[in-house]
Amino acid sequence: MTQTPPVPQLSARALQIADRINTAGFEGQVLNATPLAVRVGENGIAVVFRYGVVVFIGMSAVEETEFLERLRSRLFGLINPPEEETAKVQVAREADEPISVGGPIVVKEFSVERLLIVADALAKSVVLGRGEREVANVFDTIEPFARELAVQGRSSRGGKAMLKLLGEALLVQHRVSGRVAVGEKPDVLWDRPDLERLYARLEDEYELSERAESLNRKLSVIAETATTLADIIDTKRSLRLEIIVVILIAFEIIITIYEAYARGGH
Repeated sequence: MTQTPPVPQLSARALQIADRINTAGFEGQVLNATPLAVRVGENGIAVVFRYGVVVFIGMSAVEETEFLERLRSRLFGLINPPEEETAKVQVAREADEPISVGGPIVVKEFSVERLLIVADALAKSVVLGRGEREVANVFDTIEPFARELAVQGRSSRGGKAMLKLLGEALLVQHRVSGRVAVGEKPDVLWDRPDLERLYARLEDEYELSERAESLNRKLSVIAETATTLADIIDTKRSLRLEIIVVILIAFEIIITIYEAYARGGH
């Protein structure tokens, strides 16, 4: 009985390790410039994205650790612990490149161009994952404040607490918005339009467009909340100033009356 030969398979791991990575002047066996792709060992490839993500394909744990050490001086805004996403990439038995839900990513061959497309999809997915988690944390922070406003019509929090909440909201918006153009296709497709179908399937499998739209809607809510918080802070400051002005006017009236009374009595 003839045994079916095993299907070649590689492990892929995407890590968001920083807010930004400097990829200029990287030494090694460079396979691609943008994004930076470097050959590691016999079969491994490390793909480095400037927006803080590195994708390891076909690399051992030791090789990954050594490569991360090489990147250490190039990292800005270190993320600890890093955001992570894993997948399996295997060669298709058939001519097509189907992607089964929850299964391995199937490609015709382990060419650099195909692995770059896989890395692009994983990198975008891991960035969206971190953005979704951060947005959820901000909503958890905002919810008690919103409930207090709804129930009591005012907030017991001082200006410092509201400014901190405002800062958190703006920070998440800054980190997530515009950093990764999820809707843009990888550069490799300019030279290899025949790989459009593979990217489209990966985009659909990881729901990149849908997740990006959902995240943008939530970021819009955060932006509106930040604006509301700023208005509340301004209103409180204006009210305090009005009270101070009223007190000063009242004090001036009292002094004037007292002086008039003192002169009349004299």
